[in-house]
Amino acid sequence: MAASITVSSEDFPTIFDPETCTRKGFCPVYHLQGKGQRADPCETHTLYYEQHGTGPTRVVFVNGLNTTLFAWNYQLKALVDRDGGEEYSVLAFDSRGVGYSGYPAGRYTTSAMAEDVITLLDFIGWTGKHELHLAGTSFGGMIVQEVASRIPDRIASLVLAVTTLGSRHVWNNLPPWKGIKFLLRIAIASSLEKKVAVVMEMLFPMSWLAQIDENDTAKRTNREVQMNNELRREMLSKKQRLIGSLSQSCAALTHHLSLKRLRMISRTVPKIVILGGNEDNLMRFSDSQKLKDAMPEAELVRWKETGHGIHFQRPQDFHELLVRTHQEAKALMQME
Repeated sequence: MAASITVSSEDFPTIFDPETCTRKGFCPVYHLQGKGQRADPCETHTLYYEQHGTGPTRVVFVNGLNTTLFAWNYQLKALVDRDGGEEYSVLAFDSRGVGYSGYPAGRYTTSAMAEDVITLLDFIGWTGKHELHLAGTSFGGMIVQEVASRIPDRIASLVLAVTTLGSRHVWNNLPPWKGIKFLLRIAIASSLEKKVAVVMEMLFPMSWLAQIDENDTAKRTNREVQMNNELRREMLSKKQRLIGSLSQSCAALTHHLSLKRLRMISRTVPKIVILGGNEDNLMRFSDSQKLKDAMPEAELVRWKETGHGIHFQRPQDFHELLVRTHQEAKALMQME
């Protein structure tokens, strides 16, 4: 493993519990890929990452479009805290173009971003056979597909949530018209608070936003709780540059995985779960169905009254699905 570029909590504040953090820092991606041997790794393309927990089950979370690793706060903590903290090691990171990670020049693609992930996995030494459990939502699910097509023998399970196999034609990768209108409203929002207010209505069903959060001691609505959580993540993160947002969006619009590659993944990875919601403004459930058709061995799960922010809206259900997926993957591998 190469030497990590270490960071301080003062310079790079985190939302995660420092007590569970085993290492964090920057992976010098371009330097390790042979594209920047003469450059200072800090001045080239780096990925910021955090690893929490010390258990044998290795989980990798991949973020959605223009979101940071802080989006996995609940899920990371829930896994690391299981079984007295002895079951899981969890890796979360900022993709290129967002958070603390770098902004490399040139076009972004999901395939190139998958190569970033593989370089990071090699960097931290997670290279064993069928040892990785990957989970990605939306754009993160697209990147996970590309990762799985490159290193299928290293993967034990996949959770592909509210995502798509994509298309060769950009216009087919556009979200539904309702989602496009939300994205336009976010783009012209005059303040962070107004932007987050629109994000709430884009990610969650309106009826759910109006309900009281049953786990909130102050009896706030789901809208109030989720807005507070999103504002905290936004204010704690480094502000995203426009070029990063546009570049990631272009990568999402040009994503496509062939049926041949998807079928190879389906045959090779022991356990795959495809998850969608029936009130998603950004991803049609038919996209999840197409993934299932291309990967016949995969399990397709549809949650009712659930929007695009699926792991925020139903955090405990999502956690339980992750754990079940990991357990079933291990059982299937033991049978081989």
